[in-house]
Amino acid sequence: MDLQTLKNRYDIIGNDGKLLIALNKAIQVAATDLSILITGESGVGKDVFSRIIHDNSLRKHAHQGKGLISVNCGAIPEGTIESELFGHVKGAFTGADKDRRGYFEEADGGTIFLDEIGELPLSMQVKLLRVLENGEIIPVGSSVSRKVNVRIVAATNVDILAAVRNGRFRDDLYYRLNQISIYIPPLRERRDDIPLLFRKFSSDVAEKYKMPPIFLTDDARSYLMGYPWYGNIRELKNLTEQIAVVETERTITRSILQNYLSYVPEEKMPAVVEGQSAFNPAAISDRELLLKALSMGQMINEMRSEINELRQALTQLAHGGSLIHGGEASRIDNPVSNLPVADPAAGHDAATVPVPAYNPVDGGSRSAEPDEEFQYSEVIEDEPLALDERERRAIMLALDRHKGNRRLAAQELRISERTLYRKIKEYNI
Repeated sequence: MDLQTLKNRYDIIGNDGKLLIALNKAIQVAATDLSILITGESGVGKDVFSRIIHDNSLRKHAHQGKGLISVNCGAIPEGTIESELFGHVKGAFTGADKDRRGYFEEADGGTIFLDEIGELPLSMQVKLLRVLENGEIIPVGSSVSRKVNVRIVAATNVDILAAVRNGRFRDDLYYRLNQISIYIPPLRERRDDIPLLFRKFSSDVAEKYKMPPIFLTDDARSYLMGYPWYGNIRELKNLTEQIAVVETERTITRSILQNYLSYVPEEKMPAVVEGQSAFNPAAISDRELLLKALSMGQMINEMRSEINELRQALTQLAHGGSLIHGGEASRIDNPVSNLPVADPAAGHDAATVPVPAYNPVDGGSRSAEPDEEFQYSEVIEDEPLALDERERRAIMLALDRHKGNRRLAAQELRISERTLYRKIKEYNI
Protein backbone atom coordinates (compact mmCIF):
# COMPACT_ATOMS: atom_id res chain seq x y z
CA MET A 1 0.00 0.00 0.00
CA ASP A 2 1.44 3.38 -1.00
CA LEU A 3 1.55 6.28 1.46
CA GLN A 4 -1.17 8.38 -0.15
CA THR A 5 -3.63 5.48 -0.14
CA LEU A 6 -2.76 4.80 3.50
CA LYS A 7 -3.29 8.46 4.47
CA ASN A 8 -6.66 8.58 2.69
CA ARG A 9 -7.81 5.36 4.35
CA TYR A 10 -7.01 6.50 7.88
CA ASP A 11 -7.73 10.24 7.43
CA ILE A 12 -4.11 11.19 8.03
CA ILE A 13 -3.35 14.77 7.00
CA GLY A 14 0.16 16.10 6.54
CA ASN A 15 3.39 15.82 4.60
CA ASP A 16 5.93 16.34 7.37
CA GLY A 17 9.08 14.26 6.94
CA LYS A 18 9.02 12.78 10.46
CA LEU A 19 5.38 11.76 10.04
CA LEU A 20 6.10 10.06 6.72
CA ILE A 21 9.04 8.17 8.25
CA ALA A 22 6.76 6.88 11.03
CA LEU A 23 4.10 5.79 8.51
CA ASN A 24 6.67 4.00 6.33
CA LYS A 25 8.08 2.13 9.31
CA ALA A 26 4.57 1.10 10.44
CA ILE A 27 3.84 -0.42 7.02
CA GLN A 28 7.20 -2.19 6.86
CA VAL A 29 6.88 -3.92 10.24
CA ALA A 30 3.15 -4.67 10.05
CA ALA A 31 3.63 -8.03 8.36
CA THR A 32 5.96 -9.28 11.12
CA ASP A 33 5.17 -10.49 14.63
CA LEU A 34 7.72 -8.24 16.33
CA SER A 35 6.64 -6.28 19.39
CA ILE A 36 6.36 -2.55 18.72
CA LEU A 37 6.71 0.43 21.06
CA ILE A 38 5.06 3.65 19.84
CA THR A 39 6.20 6.84 21.55
CA GLY A 40 4.75 10.34 21.30
CA GLU A 41 2.83 12.94 23.26
CA SER A 42 -0.86 12.68 24.10
CA GLY A 43 -3.06 13.53 21.15
CA VAL A 44 -0.64 12.69 18.31
CA GLY A 45 -2.58 9.62 17.13
CA LYS A 46 -0.79 6.58 18.57
CA ASP A 47 -4.03 4.57 18.40
CA VAL A 48 -4.25 5.23 14.65
CA PHE A 49 -0.81 3.69 14.18
CA SER A 50 -1.86 0.60 16.13
CA ARG A 51 -4.75 0.13 13.67
CA ILE A 52 -2.44 0.62 10.70
CA ILE A 53 -0.07 -2.06 12.02
CA HIS A 54 -2.85 -4.55 12.76
CA ASP A 55 -4.85 -3.96 9.57
CA ASN A 56 -1.76 -4.57 7.42
CA SER A 57 -0.74 -7.74 9.26
CA LEU A 58 -1.65 -11.40 8.80
CA ARG A 59 -3.66 -11.20 12.03
CA LYS A 60 -6.24 -8.85 10.53
CA HIS A 61 -8.95 -11.48 10.08
CA ALA A 62 -8.61 -13.14 13.49
CA HIS A 63 -11.95 -13.55 15.33
CA GLN A 64 -14.00 -12.23 12.41
CA GLY A 65 -12.39 -8.82 12.45
CA LYS A 66 -12.15 -8.49 16.26
CA GLY A 67 -8.45 -9.30 16.35
CA LEU A 68 -7.37 -5.88 17.67
CA ILE A 69 -8.06 -5.29 21.35
CA SER A 70 -7.17 -1.84 22.72
CA VAL A 71 -6.46 -1.47 26.44
CA ASN A 72 -5.68 1.75 28.29
CA CYS A 73 -3.38 0.59 31.09
CA GLY A 74 -3.62 3.93 32.90
CA ALA A 75 -7.42 3.76 33.11
CA ILE A 76 -7.64 0.41 34.93
CA PRO A 77 -7.37 0.42 38.75
CA GLU A 78 -4.27 -1.36 40.02
CA GLY A 79 -6.36 -3.79 42.07
CA THR A 80 -8.24 -5.15 39.03
CA ILE A 81 -5.75 -4.82 36.18
CA GLU A 82 -4.49 -8.42 36.47
CA SER A 83 -8.02 -9.76 36.20
CA GLU A 84 -8.78 -7.43 33.27
CA LEU A 85 -5.70 -8.50 31.33
CA PHE A 86 -5.48 -12.22 32.17
CA GLY A 87 -9.01 -13.07 33.36
CA HIS A 88 -10.04 -14.96 36.49
CA VAL A 89 -11.64 -18.21 37.55
CA LYS A 90 -14.80 -18.66 39.56
CA GLY A 91 -14.26 -18.00 43.27
CA ALA A 92 -10.95 -16.15 42.74
CA PHE A 93 -12.26 -13.20 44.79
CA THR A 94 -15.49 -11.79 46.15
CA GLY A 95 -17.92 -11.31 43.28
CA ALA A 96 -16.14 -13.73 40.92
CA ASP A 97 -19.20 -15.92 40.41
CA LYS A 98 -18.01 -17.31 37.07
CA ASP A 99 -14.92 -17.68 34.90
CA ARG A 100 -14.00 -14.63 32.87
CA ARG A 101 -11.66 -14.32 29.92
CA GLY A 102 -9.18 -11.44 30.02
CA TYR A 103 -8.11 -9.12 27.20
CA PHE A 104 -5.21 -11.36 26.22
CA GLU A 105 -7.46 -14.36 25.66
CA GLU A 106 -9.94 -12.19 23.77
CA ALA A 107 -7.10 -11.08 21.49
CA ASP A 108 -5.77 -14.62 20.98
CA GLY A 109 -4.61 -14.93 17.39
CA GLY A 110 -4.74 -11.17 16.92
CA THR A 111 -3.15 -8.01 18.28
CA ILE A 112 -3.42 -6.29 21.66
CA PHE A 113 -2.69 -2.57 21.89
CA LEU A 114 -1.47 -1.57 25.37
CA ASP A 115 -1.78 2.21 25.58
CA GLU A 116 -0.02 4.12 28.38
CA ILE A 117 2.22 1.13 29.09
CA GLY A 118 4.38 3.38 31.28
CA GLU A 119 1.57 3.44 33.87
CA LEU A 120 1.63 -0.33 34.31
CA PRO A 121 2.43 -1.33 37.94
CA LEU A 122 5.71 -3.16 38.54
CA SER A 123 3.87 -6.25 39.76
CA MET A 124 2.09 -6.50 36.41
CA GLN A 125 5.24 -5.84 34.39
CA VAL A 126 6.67 -9.18 35.55
CA LYS A 127 3.57 -11.01 34.36
CA LEU A 128 3.54 -9.18 31.04
CA LEU A 129 7.15 -10.24 30.56
CA ARG A 130 6.05 -13.88 30.93
CA VAL A 131 3.57 -13.38 28.08
CA LEU A 132 6.28 -11.91 25.85
CA GLU A 133 8.81 -14.65 26.65
CA ASN A 134 6.63 -17.75 26.86
CA GLY A 135 3.24 -16.77 25.43
CA GLU A 136 1.60 -17.87 28.69
CA ILE A 137 -0.92 -16.26 31.03
CA ILE A 138 -2.23 -17.40 34.41
CA PRO A 139 -5.76 -16.22 35.26
CA VAL A 140 -6.33 -14.85 38.75
CA GLY A 141 -7.18 -17.69 41.16
CA SER A 142 -5.78 -20.38 38.86
CA SER A 143 -2.53 -22.32 39.06
CA VAL A 144 -2.66 -23.52 35.47
CA SER A 145 -1.07 -21.46 32.70
CA ARG A 146 -2.77 -20.96 29.36
CA LYS A 147 -1.12 -20.43 25.99
CA VAL A 148 -2.01 -17.37 23.95
CA ASN A 149 -0.81 -16.25 20.54
CA VAL A 150 -0.89 -12.44 20.73
CA ARG A 151 1.13 -9.70 19.11
CA ILE A 152 1.78 -6.77 21.45
CA VAL A 153 1.82 -3.17 20.29
CA ALA A 154 2.50 -0.80 23.20
CA ALA A 155 2.43 2.98 23.41
CA THR A 156 3.53 5.58 25.92
CA ASN A 157 3.64 9.35 26.26
CA VAL A 158 6.26 9.36 29.03
CA ASP A 159 10.03 9.05 28.94
CA ILE A 160 10.22 5.30 29.27
CA LEU A 161 14.03 5.27 29.46
CA ALA A 162 13.91 7.66 32.42
CA ALA A 163 11.35 5.35 34.03
CA VAL A 164 13.79 2.47 33.58
CA ARG A 165 16.60 4.49 35.17
CA ASN A 166 14.36 5.47 38.09
CA GLY A 167 13.26 1.89 38.71
CA ARG A 168 9.64 2.50 37.69
CA PHE A 169 9.84 0.30 34.60
CA ARG A 170 11.67 -3.00 34.16
CA ASP A 171 14.57 -2.85 31.74
CA ASP A 172 14.04 -6.44 30.55
CA LEU A 173 10.42 -5.64 29.70
CA TYR A 174 11.47 -2.47 27.90
CA TYR A 175 13.89 -4.35 25.64
CA ARG A 176 11.29 -7.01 24.85
CA LEU A 177 8.67 -4.41 23.94
CA ASN A 178 11.08 -2.18 22.02
CA GLN A 179 11.95 -4.61 19.23
CA ILE A 180 10.69 -1.91 16.88
CA SER A 181 10.31 1.73 17.95
CA ILE A 182 8.08 4.24 16.17
CA TYR A 183 8.21 7.91 17.15
CA ILE A 184 5.25 10.15 16.23
CA PRO A 185 6.19 13.84 16.18
CA PRO A 186 4.08 16.40 18.06
CA LEU A 187 2.10 18.96 16.11
CA ARG A 188 4.54 21.82 16.84
CA GLU A 189 7.19 19.84 14.91
CA ARG A 190 4.80 19.73 11.94
CA ARG A 191 4.13 23.48 11.54
CA ASP A 192 3.29 23.30 7.83
CA ASP A 193 0.65 20.62 8.47
CA ILE A 194 -1.36 22.79 10.88
CA PRO A 195 -3.30 24.81 8.23
CA LEU A 196 -4.07 21.57 6.34
CA LEU A 197 -5.49 19.95 9.47
CA PHE A 198 -7.51 23.06 10.33
CA ARG A 199 -9.05 23.06 6.84
CA LYS A 200 -9.87 19.33 7.10
CA PHE A 201 -11.56 19.68 10.48
CA SER A 202 -13.43 22.77 9.31
CA SER A 203 -14.77 20.90 6.29
CA ASP A 204 -15.86 17.97 8.45
CA VAL A 205 -17.81 20.23 10.80
CA ALA A 206 -19.41 22.12 7.91
CA GLU A 207 -20.54 18.87 6.30
CA LYS A 208 -21.80 17.40 9.56
CA TYR A 209 -23.85 20.43 10.66
CA LYS A 210 -24.74 21.80 7.21
CA MET A 211 -23.03 25.15 7.68
CA PRO A 212 -20.49 27.14 5.66
CA PRO A 213 -16.85 26.26 6.39
CA ILE A 214 -14.55 28.69 8.16
CA PHE A 215 -11.34 30.17 6.73
CA LEU A 216 -8.21 31.69 8.22
CA THR A 217 -6.66 35.04 7.42
CA ASP A 218 -2.90 35.06 6.78
CA ASP A 219 -2.30 36.55 10.22
CA ALA A 220 -4.47 33.91 11.88
CA ARG A 221 -2.68 31.15 9.98
CA SER A 222 0.70 32.40 11.21
CA TYR A 223 -0.65 32.56 14.76
CA LEU A 224 -1.84 28.94 14.61
CA MET A 225 1.49 27.77 13.21
CA GLY A 226 3.35 29.47 16.04
CA TYR A 227 1.17 28.12 18.83
CA PRO A 228 2.79 25.34 20.94
CA TRP A 229 -0.18 22.89 20.79
CA TYR A 230 0.33 20.98 24.02
CA GLY A 231 -2.76 18.88 23.21
CA ASN A 232 -1.54 18.25 19.65
CA ILE A 233 -4.05 17.15 16.98
CA ARG A 234 -6.79 16.54 19.53
CA GLU A 235 -6.51 20.14 20.76
CA LEU A 236 -6.53 21.55 17.21
CA LYS A 237 -9.59 19.52 16.28
CA ASN A 238 -11.50 20.63 19.36
CA LEU A 239 -10.56 24.26 18.70
CA THR A 240 -11.69 24.10 15.06
CA GLU A 241 -15.03 22.52 15.95
CA GLN A 242 -15.64 25.04 18.71
CA ILE A 243 -14.91 28.06 16.52
CA ALA A 244 -16.94 26.68 13.61
CA VAL A 245 -20.02 26.22 15.79
CA VAL A 246 -19.79 29.31 18.01
CA GLU A 247 -18.55 32.04 15.66
CA THR A 248 -20.98 33.63 13.20
CA GLU A 249 -18.16 35.20 11.20
CA ARG A 250 -16.76 32.68 8.70
CA THR A 251 -13.43 34.43 8.19
CA ILE A 252 -11.36 33.80 11.30
CA THR A 253 -8.85 36.47 12.29
CA ARG A 254 -6.00 36.44 14.76
CA SER A 255 -8.08 38.36 17.33
CA ILE A 256 -10.82 35.73 17.15
CA LEU A 257 -8.29 32.94 17.69
CA GLN A 258 -6.87 34.75 20.70
CA ASN A 259 -10.26 34.45 22.39
CA TYR A 260 -9.87 30.68 22.32
CA LEU A 261 -6.12 30.23 22.80
CA SER A 262 -3.68 31.40 25.45
CA TYR A 263 -0.41 32.00 23.66
CA VAL A 264 2.74 31.03 25.60
CA PRO A 265 5.57 33.53 25.00
CA GLU A 266 8.73 32.09 23.51
CA GLU A 267 10.84 32.99 26.52
CA LYS A 268 8.62 30.83 28.73
CA MET A 269 8.94 27.77 26.52
CA PRO A 270 11.33 24.97 27.56
CA ALA A 271 14.86 25.35 26.21
CA VAL A 272 15.69 23.35 23.11
CA VAL A 273 18.53 20.88 23.53
CA GLU A 274 20.63 20.68 20.39
CA GLY A 275 19.61 17.75 18.27
CA GLN A 276 16.35 17.19 20.20
CA SER A 277 12.93 18.71 20.41
CA ALA A 278 12.30 20.42 23.73
CA PHE A 279 9.05 18.48 23.92
CA ASN A 280 10.42 15.11 22.88
CA PRO A 281 9.03 12.63 25.46
CA ALA A 282 12.24 10.64 25.13
CA ALA A 283 14.28 13.64 26.25
CA ILE A 284 13.01 14.34 29.75
CA SER A 285 11.05 12.55 32.48
CA ASP A 286 8.01 13.76 34.40
CA ARG A 287 10.07 14.08 37.58
CA GLU A 288 12.81 15.98 35.79
CA LEU A 289 10.20 18.37 34.42
CA LEU A 290 8.86 18.96 37.90
CA LEU A 291 12.36 19.59 39.18
CA LYS A 292 12.91 22.08 36.37
CA ALA A 293 9.80 23.89 37.59
CA LEU A 294 11.64 24.25 40.91
CA SER A 295 14.98 25.22 39.40
CA MET A 296 14.73 28.69 40.95
CA GLY A 297 14.13 27.31 44.44
CA GLN A 298 17.75 27.63 45.48
CA MET A 299 17.89 31.24 44.27
CA ILE A 300 14.72 32.06 46.20
CA ASN A 301 16.14 30.55 49.39
CA GLU A 302 19.32 32.61 49.00
CA MET A 303 17.24 35.74 48.58
CA ARG A 304 15.31 34.86 51.72
CA SER A 305 18.57 34.52 53.66
CA GLU A 306 19.69 37.94 52.45
CA ILE A 307 16.32 39.41 53.47
CA ASN A 308 16.72 37.92 56.95
CA GLU A 309 20.17 39.48 57.28
CA LEU A 310 18.84 42.83 56.12
CA ARG A 311 15.95 42.62 58.57
CA GLN A 312 18.41 41.94 61.39
CA ALA A 313 20.57 44.92 60.39
CA LEU A 314 17.60 47.27 60.15
CA THR A 315 16.30 46.17 63.55
CA GLN A 316 19.68 46.84 65.14
CA LEU A 317 19.90 50.26 63.52
CA ALA A 318 16.40 51.21 64.59
CA HIS A 319 17.25 50.50 68.24
CA GLY A 320 20.76 51.92 68.39
CA GLY A 321 22.59 48.71 67.64
CA SER A 322 26.01 48.49 66.03
CA LEU A 323 27.04 47.27 62.62
CA ILE A 324 30.54 46.05 61.90
CA HIS A 325 32.09 47.30 58.65
CA GLY A 326 35.70 46.54 57.94
CA GLY A 327 36.45 45.84 61.63
CA GLU A 328 35.21 49.23 62.92
CA ALA A 329 32.07 49.59 64.98
CA SER A 330 29.64 52.38 64.14
CA ARG A 331 26.46 53.34 65.94
CA ILE A 332 23.39 55.13 64.75
CA ASP A 333 21.27 56.27 67.66
CA ASN A 334 18.80 59.09 68.06
CA PRO A 335 20.02 61.82 65.66
CA VAL A 336 19.61 64.59 68.28
CA SER A 337 21.14 62.77 71.25
CA ASN A 338 24.02 61.67 69.06
CA LEU A 339 25.18 65.25 68.32
CA PRO A 340 28.62 66.14 69.78
CA VAL A 341 28.54 68.43 72.87
CA ALA A 342 31.44 70.76 73.80
CA ASP A 343 33.18 70.21 77.13
CA PRO A 344 35.36 73.35 77.86
CA ALA A 345 36.89 71.71 80.97
CA ALA A 346 38.29 68.92 78.80
CA GLY A 347 39.47 71.37 76.20
CA HIS A 348 37.08 70.14 73.49
CA ASP A 349 34.91 72.14 71.20
CA ALA A 350 31.86 70.82 69.39
CA ALA A 351 33.86 69.77 66.38
CA THR A 352 36.31 67.60 68.32
CA VAL A 353 34.17 65.86 70.92
CA PRO A 354 34.70 62.11 70.51
CA VAL A 355 31.61 59.90 70.35
CA PRO A 356 32.36 56.46 71.81
CA ALA A 357 31.07 53.51 69.86
CA TYR A 358 28.38 51.47 71.52
CA ASN A 359 29.70 48.20 72.96
CA PRO A 360 27.33 46.10 75.07
CA VAL A 361 30.25 44.16 76.58
CA ASP A 362 31.73 47.09 78.54
CA GLY A 363 28.53 48.25 80.17
CA GLY A 364 26.76 50.24 77.49
CA SER A 365 23.38 51.66 78.20
CA ARG A 366 21.64 48.96 76.15
CA SER A 367 21.23 45.34 77.14
CA ALA A 368 23.58 42.74 75.71
CA GLU A 369 20.56 40.53 75.01
CA PRO A 370 19.30 40.39 71.40
CA ASP A 371 16.64 42.92 70.62
CA GLU A 372 13.23 41.59 71.55
CA GLU A 373 11.62 42.66 68.29
CA PHE A 374 14.27 40.97 66.19
CA GLN A 375 14.26 37.93 68.45
CA TYR A 376 10.67 37.24 67.51
CA SER A 377 10.87 38.30 63.87
CA GLU A 378 10.34 35.64 61.23
CA VAL A 379 13.48 33.86 60.12
CA ILE A 380 13.15 31.66 57.06
CA GLU A 381 15.58 28.77 57.21
CA ASP A 382 17.25 27.61 54.04
CA GLU A 383 16.44 23.96 54.56
CA PRO A 384 17.20 21.39 51.88
CA LEU A 385 14.10 19.65 50.60
CA ALA A 386 13.83 15.96 49.75
CA LEU A 387 13.17 15.14 46.11
CA ASP A 388 9.63 13.91 46.77
CA GLU A 389 8.84 17.00 48.85
CA ARG A 390 10.06 19.32 46.09
CA GLU A 391 7.91 17.45 43.60
CA ARG A 392 4.90 17.65 45.93
CA ARG A 393 5.37 21.40 46.44
CA ALA A 394 5.64 22.00 42.70
CA ILE A 395 2.30 20.25 42.15
CA MET A 396 0.63 22.15 45.00
CA LEU A 397 1.91 25.50 43.72
CA ALA A 398 0.71 24.78 40.18
CA LEU A 399 -2.74 23.73 41.42
CA ASP A 400 -2.94 26.82 43.59
CA ARG A 401 -1.98 29.13 40.73
CA HIS A 402 -4.70 27.63 38.52
CA LYS A 403 -7.34 27.46 41.29
CA GLY A 404 -7.41 23.66 41.24
CA ASN A 405 -7.70 23.30 37.46
CA ARG A 406 -5.78 20.08 36.90
CA ARG A 407 -5.58 20.41 33.14
CA LEU A 408 -3.89 23.81 33.32
CA ALA A 409 -1.65 22.66 36.17
CA ALA A 410 -0.52 19.64 34.15
CA GLN A 411 0.23 21.89 31.18
CA GLU A 412 2.35 24.18 33.35
CA LEU A 413 4.28 21.22 34.78
CA ARG A 414 4.64 19.69 31.27
CA ILE A 415 3.19 16.33 32.33
CA SER A 416 0.06 14.44 31.30
CA GLU A 417 -3.17 14.88 33.25
CA ARG A 418 -3.12 11.18 34.14
CA THR A 419 0.37 11.49 35.59
CA LEU A 420 -0.80 14.51 37.58
CA TYR A 421 -3.78 12.54 38.95
CA ARG A 422 -1.44 9.73 39.97
CA LYS A 423 0.94 12.14 41.70
CA ILE A 424 -1.96 13.84 43.53
CA LYS A 425 -3.07 10.47 44.83
CA GLU A 426 0.51 9.42 45.65
CA TYR A 427 1.19 12.55 47.69
CA ASN A 428 -2.34 12.75 49.14
CA ILE A 429 -2.78 16.33 47.91
